[in-house]
Amino acid sequence: MLNIKINDLDLQVSEGTTILEATKQVNIKIPTLCHLNLHEFGIVNQTASCRVCMVEVEGRPALVPSCSELCTDGMVIRTDNIRSITARRMAVELLLSNHPYDCLVCPKNLECDLQALASDLGIREIRYNGEKMNYAKDTSSFSLVKDPNKCVMCRRCETMCNEVQTCGILSAVNRGFDVFVGPAFNLDMVDTSCTYCGQCVAVCPTAALTEVNNTDKVWDMLNDPKKHVVVQVAPAVRVAIGELFDMPAGTISTGKMVSSLRGLGFDAIFDTDFGADLTIMEEASELIHRIQNGGRLPMLTSCCPAWVKFFEHQFPDLLDIPSTCKSPQIMLGAIVKSYYAEKMNMDPEDIVVVSVMPCLAKKAEAARPELTKDENNNVDIVITTRELGLMLKEAAVDYAGLPESDFDSILGESTGASVIFGTTGGVIEAAVRTAYEWITNETLEKVDFEQLRGFEGIREGHVQIGDLNLRIGIAHGLGNARKLLEEIQAGTSHFDAIEIMACPGGCIGGGGQPYHHGDMEIIKKRQAAIYQEDRNKVLRKSHENPYIKKLYDEFLGKPNSHKAHELLHTHYVPKEKI
Repeated sequence: MLNIKINDLDLQVSEGTTILEATKQVNIKIPTLCHLNLHEFGIVNQTASCRVCMVEVEGRPALVPSCSELCTDGMVIRTDNIRSITARRMAVELLLSNHPYDCLVCPKNLECDLQALASDLGIREIRYNGEKMNYAKDTSSFSLVKDPNKCVMCRRCETMCNEVQTCGILSAVNRGFDVFVGPAFNLDMVDTSCTYCGQCVAVCPTAALTEVNNTDKVWDMLNDPKKHVVVQVAPAVRVAIGELFDMPAGTISTGKMVSSLRGLGFDAIFDTDFGADLTIMEEASELIHRIQNGGRLPMLTSCCPAWVKFFEHQFPDLLDIPSTCKSPQIMLGAIVKSYYAEKMNMDPEDIVVVSVMPCLAKKAEAARPELTKDENNNVDIVITTRELGLMLKEAAVDYAGLPESDFDSILGESTGASVIFGTTGGVIEAAVRTAYEWITNETLEKVDFEQLRGFEGIREGHVQIGDLNLRIGIAHGLGNARKLLEEIQAGTSHFDAIEIMACPGGCIGGGGQPYHHGDMEIIKKRQAAIYQEDRNKVLRKSHENPYIKKLYDEFLGKPNSHKAHELLHTHYVPKEKI
């Protein structure tokens, strides 16, 4: 242990502790901007580039950045003297001098770390005026917008993209005054191997990276009397959207969410969980067929569009391994445009499917030609959890005070197995619940597979199904996925099935969720809520869903039938690694 002193307070800290970490132990708040602590992944962004966290150390001629400076025995630190305060304030003022003054209309207004810092430091005027960067905004993709003029070179997005997700898209472009973080040669995002996972957006402190806002498109459709507008909501949304209305992290607000959507004027409100139950019917069937018929193993889940785009770019030689199942979002859209349209005696072209997703990649996924039929998109518009929150605030909805209501039953009933799709390990656990009963013809009494749960980046579990010892791998975060795929390439993988989610924690930590500002405890609370919602369900196995049974009886026939393949399965496309 090291003995140090901070603002006249004696303190003991362990070796390797930074000054910033030490100050948190005595509740001293030092402002930060570039700092990002992803301890769950063993990564801390310590570029110390913003100089917002400067403090004084006795005996040092210059101030030091507290986020990267390690404590030493006998160190005496001052965080509250005029020298430190002035330096921190000047660092923020200099950043503001090269920043657009459009806070009122900025997508990150009231969510911007730079804006919050300026407020906390009492900055009310820009004292330094001069040249500003003037780059074109990149709106090339369906998922995210890049505005270099708002980049503060914190490099948090770069750390997330390169070290956590290992995509390697973002790095410093240009030098000196003109520098910003972006793709090599300042390529448009659509021309790179970006997966659109949105984790760069989730950690960006300003609006240099934001999602494509589709709320105007939704309002237009809701106000078009010729359109029948239906909405579907992903499982992870219901345990996070309450945070936008000052509800505690992990609050389950499913009923209020449905009421809010009904109030906005949607003609039908469906649950993407129904699509997840449908996915399990197809995916469990596919897994069993591969195991029993000597098919390609391990089989990889294919629910996450960022993960799908990752292996298309990074591992095109392994395109025969993932399940051919479309994601729950696309499956439900396909059923709405076919089965539901028939039931309602409607032309599919008059139906607009809106998805509320925790994910930016879902926006790009909805436009993929491999997932459409007859040039008619299965999903027309995708908005994030944050965008739905904006719409509800625009409509002056008292979210916390709303009554509870239910999804429309025809495509709204779901099981606990579908709810856990929202967290890492949930998809494969849901598949195992169904595969167990289909293989053994026995009732599965204990449906909670604790060995598949957790928060480790890579996990391994074994499930005994009759005479079969099913070996399962689970990864969340694309960097962890890479390790498992490299094992498959090397021929050393011993798994039968692998679930991969692109985002930390799975969909609960998606790029379109309420900003967690690097606080993994928020994601863990959302995960706990997902499992609670599963326990609250009467039915907890996908194949027990009566509306799923009815769908197969009346329309699809059986899992993996010709019609099911036509509507619910897809193929993958090798893409360049740029």
